[in-house]
Amino acid sequence: MDFFLFPNELWWVFMLLANFTGVMIAYRYFGRVGLLSWIPISAILANIQVLKLVELAGVTATLGNIVYATSFLATDILSENYGKQSARAGVGLGFLSLIAATAIMNLALGFAPAPDDFAHESLVTIFSFLPRIALASLVAYALSQLHDIWAYDFWRRKFPGHRHIWIRNNGSTMVSQLIDTLIFNTLAFGGMFPLEVFIEIGVTTYGLKWIVAALDTPLVYWAARLKNTGYIRELEDRWE
Repeated sequence: MDFFLFPNELWWVFMLLANFTGVMIAYRYFGRVGLLSWIPISAILANIQVLKLVELAGVTATLGNIVYATSFLATDILSENYGKQSARAGVGLGFLSLIAATAIMNLALGFAPAPDDFAHESLVTIFSFLPRIALASLVAYALSQLHDIWAYDFWRRKFPGHRHIWIRNNGSTMVSQLIDTLIFNTLAFGGMFPLEVFIEIGVTTYGLKWIVAALDTPLVYWAARLKNTGYIRELEDRWE
């Protein structure tokens, strides 16, 4: 199979649509639990994808920006529809998932591979680097996500009402993504690349996250409408 059938820019659009669709399906059919589940999924996938460098529109960028940005989308929907305590619970689940994935996969690397094994070296390449990535992600994730929840609540009190969702969504996420990018890139990639490449990765990474944050605003409106009109199937209701 030719994985490079389409240019990277088109793959980026496919990735964006796939992630947005995943978030909304999780919310539509599983409600708050679906969003809480998506956050650890996005955290783990982002920390694997970020190891791959690609060129987009002639500049170097890391993968993982889209899926990681959807964790902010999920916490913003949680903040909007359920309050900041639910959003904080999502951040906690993201923390747990990163710690568990890092610890368990590094334990798995300790097993001597069988003579016919073909995957061990590839797993070592990915997951032996993961502790540094995970540490950087944990610090960046904590500070940026907690800021995002605080800022969303701040802007919600300043600009209440359904029509002002765009202010609190973008006002919280775009600053939080900048905090995340600065901290993560410094801790994860500091000293690994020439300075010009390091700066280019930081600028393009934040630029892509900024684009995703702007594009996901209609989804926060849609999620609020689905919740208010009773179209969300809360998983907790099926357990009663």
